[in-house]
Amino acid sequence: MLVDHQAIAAMTSHRRAAFVNSLSGFKSANLVGTVNNQGSTNLAIMSSTVHLGSHPPLLALVIRPGGEDRHTLANALHTGCFTINHVHSSIIEAAHQTAARYPQHVSEFDATGLTPEWHQALNAPMVAEASVKLGLRLREHQELTINQTHLLIGEIVLADVPDAHITPDGALDLAGSGTVALAGLDTYHQSIPIKRMAYAKPDLPPRTVELLPA
Repeated sequence: MLVDHQAIAAMTSHRRAAFVNSLSGFKSANLVGTVNNQGSTNLAIMSSTVHLGSHPPLLALVIRPGGEDRHTLANALHTGCFTINHVHSSIIEAAHQTAARYPQHVSEFDATGLTPEWHQALNAPMVAEASVKLGLRLREHQELTINQTHLLIGEIVLADVPDAHITPDGALDLAGSGTVALAGLDTYHQSIPIKRMAYAKPDLPPRTVELLPA
């Protein structure tokens, strides 16, 4: 099936959102934690986390336009920080429920039964039930003129990760830590490693690296 831009534009909004959201492939499933200026916590599932660099360690979030409904954006801009917490299979239902449009005075932590976890160095809640939790300080904010989405760039200042799932070269074993992937808007997938490839060099053929046991 070949779908051109006219066919995409002619789709109903629901069908277009489902179709286009699935085209980028598997995405990260993260819970983003923030707090507002009254101390009310907010938690929202997002699949738009992008790695920007390692020195400094930067991650970006793309947040859709929505004015007062986008509590995460307003809170992060006010406090200058936010958290990113990986979703794993045991909390999929609660994580997905945070996508519901609760009013600002209702905390998604309370609504879903998830637990806020605080660290003195960061004015934003982590998710206690998550196995991988990151605290970020806001470094840059841009509103994109093409569709009025917002780009938040944060620097990782705290990382709470399972010791047992750090590989010998320092990487986090995502499959071992239980991190799941998101396809489209609502389908969650468990990750299974297929193979690990060695650093590519022009004078050597592709080579595999031994995977750690699951």
